Amino acid sequence: MATELTQEVTEVSKLSKYPDGDSYMSLSLEDVFKLSRLHNVPGREVEIAALETGVVPERYARNMKTFSLQQQATLLKSYVSVVGLGGLGGVVIEILARMGVGTLTLVDGETFEESNLNRQFLSAEKMPHKTKAGTGARRIQAINSSVVVYVHKEYLTEKNSARLLGKSDVIVDSLGGLEDRFVLERAAKKVGCPLVSAAVAGLTGHVTTVFPEDSGLELIYGKPDTLPSSGAEATLGCLPQVTTLLATLQCSEVAKILLKKGVVLRNKMMVVDLLDNTFEVVRLL
Repeated sequence: MATELTQEVTEVSKLSKYPDGDSYMSLSLEDVFKLSRLHNVPGREVEIAALETGVVPERYARNMKTFSLQQQATLLKSYVSVVGLGGLGGVVIEILARMGVGTLTLVDGETFEESNLNRQFLSAEKMPHKTKAGTGARRIQAINSSVVVYVHKEYLTEKNSARLLGKSDVIVDSLGGLEDRFVLERAAKKVGCPLVSAAVAGLTGHVTTVFPEDSGLELIYGKPDTLPSSGAEATLGCLPQVTTLLATLQCSEVAKILLKKGVVLRNKMMVVDLLDNTFEVVRLL
């Protein structure tokens, strides 16, 4: 079937041009849908076949001057889990889906509340009590139906972490509570997976990347048994411009890890303060 699919991709592809005038062979979204239905495979499989034969799925054409065909195919073959689908996580899954990460697992046991409306892009006025995970899945399918989505409308715990996260290539920490962050970090280390973590409070935030062998979050927050009852966001609140920016930085880290391209914030923390417009990277010791 793979050979047949590749041949059909080649037959229906069309010559197109990038904005700079360079030519490329393009596969339209309509043709992705048709071939997906014909071969009964996810759209991502059609898009991977296209990229591996030198054809660019049109939805990713504007990625191609930064990503290579092989790198875009790598993203489509990748598996990212996002835990927490609030202010950070709602933006993270939007960017990852548009970027072309092929499989996403969404983990969140919460439903939306009115106080989420100031910053959580998945929320809307007429959807109180809708689950965040279910809403996230519907949003992904609306913007990139080629992405395979696994939905878990439950909270992450020590007991379910391996089941929920075990297949991940990268895990994204978009949680709020400090205790929950350490549960997630232990889970990421248990399954041997890099963790990209961010936190927001008022007009400030930070992002860091933790590999399984790293000390990780305790270098920022201290030992788990010395944690305060709540984080700074409980006092300072969470503003949309900060959550959106930090989520974007998380996605940048995810892409660099998956593609092994660029410098990641491993054993480092980027601190952002939008009141003073300062960005600083500090080494964690």
